[in-house]
Amino acid sequence: VQLQASGGGSVQAGGSLRLSCAASGFTLDEYTVGWFRQAPGKEREGVSYIGRSGGSTFYSYSVKGRFTISRDNVRNTVYLQMNNLKPEDTAGYYCAARRGNRLIASAWRDEKLYDYWGQGTLVTVSS
Repeated sequence: VQLQASGGGSVQAGGSLRLSCAASGFTLDEYTVGWFRQAPGKEREGVSYIGRSGGSTFYSYSVKGRFTISRDNVRNTVYLQMNNLKPEDTAGYYCAARRGNRLIASAWRDEKLYDYWGQGTLVTVSS
């Protein structure tokens, strides 16, 4: 059972990246998925979340309107499209999966509710 996050890299402010979170060893459509990030010296924070069918999504205030979460259950993969990146988006990005129905808006940021975590992918945005 594994979650593999990929797609990070170094970009200039205003640029874009698409992160992928691929599941192996389990069927991702039985899970809701969250993206989290941790900047140097800061606590990890929730970035976005998607329900099992993709119809329900949540975003943190800092990324709303710039990031889009989506999923392809055939490919067992969840994506995070990040546009108009800012230096403050620099962080390690982690995906996490939770089995079952979607969480409510006040709960998806709770890291303790997730069953599996990916290893993280680094995003660096320069000004």
